Formats: sequence, C-alpha cells, structure tokens
Amino acid sequence: MSQPPSHWKPTTLGEIIERIEAGRSFAGESRPANLDEWGIIKVSAMTYGTFRENENKAVPADADFSPVVEIQPGDLLISRANTRNYVGASVLVGNCRPRLLLSDKSLRLHLIGAVDRRWLWYALNTPSARRYLSDASTGVKSGMRNISQTSLRAMPLMLPPLDEQWQIVEILEDYLSRLDAAEGLVSTGRRKLLALRRSILRAVINPADRPMVPLRQLVERIEAGKSFGGAAGPAAPEQWGIIKVSAMTWGEFRPEENKVVPAAAVNPQHEIRAGDLLVSRANTGDYVGASVLVGQVRPRLLLSDKSLRVVPFGSVDLRWLWFALSSPHSRSQISAKATGIKDSMRNISQASLLSVEVPDAPPAEQAADVAKLTTHFDAIKGLADSLAGAARRQRALKRALLDAAFSGRLTGRASDMDIVEEMAGV
Repeated sequence: MSQPPSHWKPTTLGEIIERIEAGRSFAGESRPANLDEWGIIKVSAMTYGTFRENENKAVPADADFSPVVEIQPGDLLISRANTRNYVGASVLVGNCRPRLLLSDKSLRLHLIGAVDRRWLWYALNTPSARRYLSDASTGVKSGMRNISQTSLRAMPLMLPPLDEQWQIVEILEDYLSRLDAAEGLVSTGRRKLLALRRSILRAVINPADRPMVPLRQLVERIEAGKSFGGAAGPAAPEQWGIIKVSAMTWGEFRPEENKVVPAAAVNPQHEIRAGDLLVSRANTGDYVGASVLVGQVRPRLLLSDKSLRVVPFGSVDLRWLWFALSSPHSRSQISAKATGIKDSMRNISQASLLSVEVPDAPPAEQAADVAKLTTHFDAIKGLADSLAGAARRQRALKRALLDAAFSGRLTGRASDMDIVEEMAGV
C-alpha cells in the first residue's frame, strides 16, 4: 500500500470509539427464535460480510438478560471469537428484526462523532486490517481464535477528515456495486451449471425405459469405519488421519479434510484406497448420503464412523455407480430415508441406503453412460473453471479497491480502475 495523504491523522481504533459493548453467554436453544421471542446471535451472523439475523438461538423464556444489549439498525458489530480467517469479522446492521441480543462472542462499537460508521466498517475490512486482526488473535485451537478488546483498541488506522470519509464511502460503494453485480452473474452461472449437471445425470442415468432395482442387488458389501477422538488438526504425511464428513460433501474427495488419530488405535482395514466409492452416512439434510469417488490419495487415511465404503459386484462399473448415486432420483430417495431430529445432522443407515432404487443397466450400457457423462462433465468443468477464475479476479479487485481507498488513491475518475487492476495484478 502507498503512503496515505499527509493530512490524514495516524490513530488507533481505541481513539475513535467511545466504548466497546459486549453481550453475555446464554445456554440458548438449538433453534432460531420466533419473532415474538428473544434470540441471541451466533458468530455466523457476523462472519460473511452481511448481518444474518436468522443465525441466532432462541433464549429460554426464564433467562435473565438486559434488553440494553438488543441489536439495533445501524450497529457496527465485530465477531470477538471465530476461526483465524474470520476472527474480528465485522458487519454493519441494516434493518433487522427486534428482540435480538449480542452474545459474549460479539462486540458493538460506539463511535465518536468525527467518524462515519460506514467508513470504519470498510476500514475494518481492508486487507491490512484483516491481517492485523488475524495476527493479534489468540487461542490454542486452530478452530476458534479470540481477539481481545485491548488488541482491538490498539489496531492502527489512518483517519481522514469527516468529509473525506464520506467521499471515500461514496466512491467505494459505486465501484463495489459494480463488482457485486458481476459477482451475482458468476453466482447465477454456477447455479445454472449445477442445474445442467443434474439434468444431464437424470437424462443419461434414468431413462424412462430402464428398470430399477434396490441398491443391494448391485453391491457386494458396505464397509464402515470407526469413531476416534481425533485432534483438531489434520494429520501430517507420516501420521494416520481419519476423514471428516466435509471430505465427502462437495462432489469430489478432499483428503485434506481429516483429523490426526493415534497410530496405536488404527485398523489398517479401514484405510482409504484409490478407486474407493465413499458415501457420507451422516451430514446435513442436503448432503447426507453424498458420494465421492476417490482418486489418488495419500496413505494412512481412514474411514470414519460417518463414512461408508460401497463395494459393488464385479459387473458394476464404479464410476457408473457413483453417477447413479449422485443422480437427482437417488439423492431425493436418500434424503427422504434419512433420519434424525436435528436439521444440522441427518443419518442414513446401511439398510436404508441398500433399499434405494437405482437403475439396472448391463455393463455395455454402463460404459456408454460413463463415456457420455465424462464428455459432458468435462465441458461443464471447463465452464466452471472459467467462473472460478472470474470469482478470484473479483475478490482480488475488491481487496485492491479497499487498499486504494484507504491509501488515498481513489478519486472517482475513470482512471481509478486502472490503478486498482494494477494493484490487484489482474
């Protein structure tokens, strides 16, 4: 970042706020609060750049709390505790429902009069501010870090006069609205590609004249792993690790989603091998029963009690069976057969999975299906890669735009984006 204008004042966050207000901890219910109930926000309400009022837990009717910590429109909130990438994440509350409370993991900033809250919110989201908040956080677990009020107050800032703060916000929001529109087009493109993939799967795997049979007629056996009290961190290459459900959730096997386990407790029969067809036995309602086909995989990686290895008969093509289990027809059955009282985690038993109706196709038809789907999906992947590249470019431009704004380089002229693109390296 270049040097800001000389008339901007070096300061700290502590010098431009009147006070920091924190909520308190409640043993809230697992469900969100109804509109006529009080709710307490979760850290996920502040994590993703916009305030998500539905990310809350209902406060028990007999709980003792002060309505002074009720969240109001216009509040500038900071997540005191979160993962390293999101600790200190901030949101500016717009219109929101009543009866929502700050939690002990959320902080509300009260500013002095010479500071525009929109300007400060953008300042808190600059790459340099995010680095400071991440580096200043503490905690022994990689999963949850904390930022103290002392560290927050010490965060360095360069403060322009109030009228320049307003100008920076106006210019920023003009450019950001264009990037948001482009981001919306990328999101629409991704949704359309997912819909196209589902449509192709349905047409190829489930033609109207193809007979259906229970999955048990195509499968020799199902193997399950076991549960370990694994550490939070992933296993090093020389250590044994056990996969998490997130390794099987997104349509491709993610071996890095694992936890280290003690070697003395390992059963090598549960080791994952290239070519395995894995199914997530437990997951959210949308992803329970999600399947992945394992490609090249590191050694010493184990099935967990939430993962199943499906071993088909020799006449069944593994890739074809994976496509069959991924088809909309199979996914809807698995979702309907899943059990569990919590929306956050559903389960599919081996018996229920084996009862799922799948197509019965001879080997020649299976091979033809795989060839067709591979051709179509390779083309879809090419388009998806292009969209991913566009999304990376937009993120880089946003970061550079914030850097430029808070180093005094944005003027509102057409040349601004040339500067931003140069800073972003795109």
